[in-house]
Amino acid sequence: MVNCAKEEASKYCGKENDLTKAYLFRGNILLREFPTDALFDVNAIIANVLFALLFNEIKYITSLEDFENIENAMKGKTNIALIYVRAIGTPEHRAVMETAFVYGTAYQFVLTTETALLEGIGDENSDIISGSLFFFHCKLVLDLTQKCQKTLLEQPLTILNIHRFLKLMDAPLLTEITDDPEKVSTIHLQLGLPLIFIVSQQTTYEADKNTAEIVAWRLRGKAGVTLLLKDSSDLNIPSHANVIFKRAEKGVPVDFLFLHDANSIVSLVENSVPIQNNEPVKEYEEGEMETLNLGIQDDQVVETVYRDRKRNLPLELIIELTEETFNTIIMNTSSSIILFYANWEAVSLAFLQSYVDVAIKLKGVSNMLFTRLNCGDWSNVCIKQNITEYPVIKIFKAGEKPVIYTGMLETEYLLKFIRLNRISCPVKIVTVEEAEEYLSGELYKELTSYSSVSVLGVFSSSMTKEKENFIEAGNSLKGYVITGFYSEEDALILSKKYAVTLPALLLARHKEGKIDSILLSNSDAKDIVQIIKSALLEIFPEITVENLPIYLRLQKPLLIFFRDGNLNHKDEIEILPLVKQKRLETLIPCWLNLKTTPVGRGILKAYFKHLPPLPLLVLVDPHVQGQVSAFPLDQTINEKNILLWLQRLEAGLESPITTLSDEEWKPPLPAYNFLSRMDATVPYTEIAQFPTKNVFRCAKTTDLQQHDKGHSEDKSVIGKEHA
Repeated sequence: MVNCAKEEASKYCGKENDLTKAYLFRGNILLREFPTDALFDVNAIIANVLFALLFNEIKYITSLEDFENIENAMKGKTNIALIYVRAIGTPEHRAVMETAFVYGTAYQFVLTTETALLEGIGDENSDIISGSLFFFHCKLVLDLTQKCQKTLLEQPLTILNIHRFLKLMDAPLLTEITDDPEKVSTIHLQLGLPLIFIVSQQTTYEADKNTAEIVAWRLRGKAGVTLLLKDSSDLNIPSHANVIFKRAEKGVPVDFLFLHDANSIVSLVENSVPIQNNEPVKEYEEGEMETLNLGIQDDQVVETVYRDRKRNLPLELIIELTEETFNTIIMNTSSSIILFYANWEAVSLAFLQSYVDVAIKLKGVSNMLFTRLNCGDWSNVCIKQNITEYPVIKIFKAGEKPVIYTGMLETEYLLKFIRLNRISCPVKIVTVEEAEEYLSGELYKELTSYSSVSVLGVFSSSMTKEKENFIEAGNSLKGYVITGFYSEEDALILSKKYAVTLPALLLARHKEGKIDSILLSNSDAKDIVQIIKSALLEIFPEITVENLPIYLRLQKPLLIFFRDGNLNHKDEIEILPLVKQKRLETLIPCWLNLKTTPVGRGILKAYFKHLPPLPLLVLVDPHVQGQVSAFPLDQTINEKNILLWLQRLEAGLESPITTLSDEEWKPPLPAYNFLSRMDATVPYTEIAQFPTKNVFRCAKTTDLQQHDKGHSEDKSVIGKEHA
């Protein structure tokens, strides 16, 4: 450390901004300059220094294209360890750097801080709040067109976990033995993981080996897999057993099992191996909560914002409004999108990232201005705009009422809303030819990817009231579906063509290439909105995190078909006829893809206490008794068996596998005592001797502001979380 006040001769004391830097030397050679705010703790110092020293060994990338180039270059040469950390200088970053420093060139280490890159490689299950590590097995890949298989480290990024994981990745994928399983020991058992023996005979060797390799890839890093050749008569193995399960604990006898397929073996292991964090779990008393690190939050949104608080968002595309500029911008811009938010509130700050992402995607689009207004600074403006919660998006267009966004606080949903608001719905259609073009999707071809259904209201010229109701309904659906109306003298042409009595709705489903008709009789605007919303629902939808609330609002039991992938033709043949024949009208038949919605695995484990074989049909009634029933695993899922099973359930002849808890969902941690925290950190101890009313008169304003800034994350807990 150089004290520039005393050692002015140092050439590094010459400029004022040099006083905010640290320098890394090798001998007398300057390797790197660091801004001191990047070295915010011990982890950050060690991580940054090692990152600089290992600059040639560790590749830092920002795009999927960068990674694909590295992957292709490493095929047939070495394996890749791809690591995501939320920011440079975190404890996870330090752990990775220290591990890379030890392993050197044994692997190609690749580092990124871009979550979009993880999505590109198909990261579905990892929790990326702190970090992720993927091991790509490229060394044995000789075909450049073949992708390297990957394995995810499912534990936190600590030195011990990473070292343990890399040792497992170096272990053989599959071994073959003829010895007694009780006497076999492998690296997996030594590291506390179980060992699976797949029993094989000479006549079934090839098929068994193929199954063993599939299981070994799926369980890599979780268990060892061995092919046991049973031709020796010395082995005391029951004749029915085809799988042997050996635990890592000494003295525990092996289990002899009969399992039907690879899924059953994987489920056995995944439900038997405890999560190894290498840290004991501690239960805290209520009084101890005050001493907990503020980084542990009782809300995932708050925690994410807290952990990312040092990140700077690219806000250049978002104009910041004030009380003086608010009206000027609205009056002089054809289309203004305004985010009303509070800079202390967690959901606002989290959504700000999505808002910026949308602005980037729509950069260059004419007549569209992205702005933001901080209600914490300009509360008068927000009160006048009737903003009662945060965040809120409003779109202001010249000559129209502002439109409020009420969808999910997520990039793609907001992008769809803004795109669809580019046209002023409901659109007035003036000719039959234009109506046909509208229904075919050609009129607004660029928007059909955002709205797969276009709604056309058809009215005779005398149906003024009915048309007004439809226009009101169309206004309330702006941004969610494309609507239009036709009320010319020749409306009967459309009525005859589509065999519907006026007034009517025509729903063009562009994906299916068909047009449905719905009769409107004595329907007010609210009725029409509900009719359109119901018509937009799919008859056999894929359930996702985003659309589940929509179907739960229908207050019907869910008949969920769980699959580890997309529906195939056989599934559709067996289930879709029941839906189309309206034999499941009291239920919501749907399906869930565990690959695209991995939370489904957790749902199944909660129902069954383990992950059952797939595909699987489950009936869930969350609205009445909370009962969960499963289609029998030993039966084939077909039209006849499904109906018989549902009849048995209705007659009370089948028992539920579990009942959903009716307990209230509460935060996992008690609420913080904000006032006690504020009192504890008032800068002058003598203030405590004064009456309460004098505290804020005596404390320095700057000190209190600094305190508020440091605890802005805490205040956010009481924001939208309770809305």
